[in-house]
Amino acid sequence: MFTLTEVASLNDIQPTYRILKPWWDVFMDYLGIVMLMLAIFSGTMQLTKDQVVCLPIFDQTQDGSGGVLETHSPELGDALWNKENAIGEQAAPLMSKQPPKGIVPSNSFPQSPAFTQPQPKGVRTKLDFQQYVFVNQMCYHVALPWYSKYFPYLALIHTIVLMVSSNFWFKYPKTSSKVEHFVSILGKCFESPWTTKALSETACEDSEENKQRLAGASTLLKHLSTSSEEGSPNQSAPVGNKSGVAFSAEKLVSEVPSMTILDKKDGEQAKALFEKVRKFHAHVEDSDLIYRLYAIQTVIKTVTFILILCYTMTFVTSIDFDHVCEPEIKHLTGYSKFHCTHNMAFMLKKLLVCYIALICVYGIICIYTLFWLFRRPLKEYSFEKVREESSFSDIPDVKNDFAFLLHMVDQYDLLYSKRFGVFLSEVSENKLREISLNHEWTFEKLRQHVTRNPQDKLELHLFMLSGVPDAVFELTDLEILKLELIPEAKITAKISQMINLQELHFYHCPAKVEQTAFIFLCDHLRCLHVKFTDVAEIPSWVYLLKNLRELYLVGNLNSENNKLIGLESLRDLRRLKILHLKSNLTKIPTNITDLSPHLVRLVIHNDGTKLLVLNTLKKIINLAELELHNCELERIPHAIFSLNNLQELDLKSNNIRTIEEVISFQHLKRLTCLKLWYNKIISIPLSISHVKNLESLYLSHNKLESLPSPLFTLLKLRYLDLSLNSVAVIPPEVGFLQNLQYFAITGNKVEVVPKQLFKCVKLRTLCLGHNCITSIPEKVGHLSQLTHLELKGNCLDRLPIQLGHCSLLRRSCLVVEDHLFDSLPIEVKESINQEASVSFASGCKCLMEGR
Repeated sequence: MFTLTEVASLNDIQPTYRILKPWWDVFMDYLGIVMLMLAIFSGTMQLTKDQVVCLPIFDQTQDGSGGVLETHSPELGDALWNKENAIGEQAAPLMSKQPPKGIVPSNSFPQSPAFTQPQPKGVRTKLDFQQYVFVNQMCYHVALPWYSKYFPYLALIHTIVLMVSSNFWFKYPKTSSKVEHFVSILGKCFESPWTTKALSETACEDSEENKQRLAGASTLLKHLSTSSEEGSPNQSAPVGNKSGVAFSAEKLVSEVPSMTILDKKDGEQAKALFEKVRKFHAHVEDSDLIYRLYAIQTVIKTVTFILILCYTMTFVTSIDFDHVCEPEIKHLTGYSKFHCTHNMAFMLKKLLVCYIALICVYGIICIYTLFWLFRRPLKEYSFEKVREESSFSDIPDVKNDFAFLLHMVDQYDLLYSKRFGVFLSEVSENKLREISLNHEWTFEKLRQHVTRNPQDKLELHLFMLSGVPDAVFELTDLEILKLELIPEAKITAKISQMINLQELHFYHCPAKVEQTAFIFLCDHLRCLHVKFTDVAEIPSWVYLLKNLRELYLVGNLNSENNKLIGLESLRDLRRLKILHLKSNLTKIPTNITDLSPHLVRLVIHNDGTKLLVLNTLKKIINLAELELHNCELERIPHAIFSLNNLQELDLKSNNIRTIEEVISFQHLKRLTCLKLWYNKIISIPLSISHVKNLESLYLSHNKLESLPSPLFTLLKLRYLDLSLNSVAVIPPEVGFLQNLQYFAITGNKVEVVPKQLFKCVKLRTLCLGHNCITSIPEKVGHLSQLTHLELKGNCLDRLPIQLGHCSLLRRSCLVVEDHLFDSLPIEVKESINQEASVSFASGCKCLMEGR
């Protein structure tokens, strides 16, 4: 048998779940315990005390005198005994010959006068003890109504059903996990120091604001001349202003150090809580399973109450003390009817009445619960009161299961929801991040992260912070500021202290700018880099920087989003000179034409998406430099030939196979640099000679097999790169390029270096590596200005000693195998090994970087 404690455990819940138990659930739990105790008490009494006592009712016949005659005589008993004895002797010789119980023969009593007992009063039944026990048991099952026998068990089953129904939503896996998570988060939010600090800070702000207003009013009366200056911050920047220039509020907060200083451990825990609340909000608000399950279990309890009450009321009257029993046992006892009494009838009836009373109270509470559930929409919860009492006006309303859980918590204590709302506010989260951020990133720590870039400019790169530390704006000598993956970047008015700032980088960082800061950026910012995922992430203020010179946009600007970028006109960027777009465009955005009067350089890196429409280029008439990288172009676009002011064209990493259109470049009189590298060009057309003004020609990483003679009629060429092709012969006409300073043919199939090459006496860089060259002509000594020579990867046996005549050549810029260098005479090696002057070394380094 189970104990009361074991059964009561069905009604147990975790202590922390009590905040989700309104008063009616608690009351019903206690009623359930009382009903459980009543059922167990009834069952215990029934198992130990319950019995039926029966006496036979005689069949009576009346004689003529009215006397009563017994139907059973001693002779009948003797006859029955003798008959049974005879049958027993025949059937079982070893069977005992004792008379059967209940039938006592008359000759079995002592007949001696000494043993004669006084005759008892009453009716003699001729039944022994075993027969009475048998009759009692039979009549207990036959005569008693079933409800009298099974009431305790039914009450126990009813109570268990009600208990399980009351707490099923705490046990069901799909809801218990959410409830457990919610209770855990709610408890941490309630106990978090940040909750107390945030609410206290709100009260402090309100009191300080009132004091400030009173002080401003009194000052206005006493010092009218200075009141406007003292009162203007409060008037121009109210606490609730969403435009961002809330200087007075920030100042007031900073004057209360006890509210802004938060222990680092508490701050980290609070930030973790914000993240948990955000994820729980998104997870729970999508469904209403908890609400539906609670409503269903309440309906089940109500229906159960109605059923119990209906059939229990009908059986109250069936519990009685007196019963008449007619079991079919006359052949065993000689009697067919018995009069029985039920000793527990009175107790069971009283317990049943108590049980019905408890059930009625339970049912009334269930009905009230249903009324509460459907009286108002519990799947919506508003923090309006919390928003009115605090400065966190952005606390969102919630719905579905999240709302229902908060309604349940309100029945326990309203303070829980108020404290929980602090962690739903983005303003509160941002304030916490700001305090923690400023506490961690001090001026000294930021100064340690400042570096100098290759352009010798002071640069600070902040990565994956929660915001921009205030100390950043104290770095007045900073020239470049890079912010990457900072979700809440805010440029405040303090940026006006950074008078040397000229370049900003926002990498996946949707920055917000206050009005004063925006005015400063309009006047001082010259270069802006924005990296984004979608064009909508580009801050709208970017398009209003009137003094911006360079704009770099890296992100998704495909055809589907071109309409979005068109919504923000570029015409206000009146001084923009350089526009760099790294994206996946299929056509050039039409609003770029707003920049045509002043745009000088346009760069499009397309990441492999085919650029189909380029007609917009025709309208950018002042364009001097154009780069179309990785645009899957198969030919040189005709729109380019309309750019009369074009000086440099870079078509790197496309799919160009033929450049027959190169003859049209003769109309571009200012074109001096043509970069066709990293393509699939097979041959150079003879018409290349018409591009007379070319000074730099990049044809590396193509599939060229020969070099036409007209190529070397471009007498202004100073830079010619033919590396990584399949060229086998260098034409002797190369000697015509008297202005050539850089010549690279590395990674080809050249076997012989023509002597005419060394007529290009202005050569500074000569790259002949990784070919099949067997010897270097002695005329290499004529290159008196040579500073870089690459010969590694050939079939050379020796180096010409005339290398010693190249007075500017040094060992660090001579790329050759060590054994070949060691084969040179000592005086030549000493000459080459001499330390180069600073100017020559820097020149060699620059040439190497240019490659």
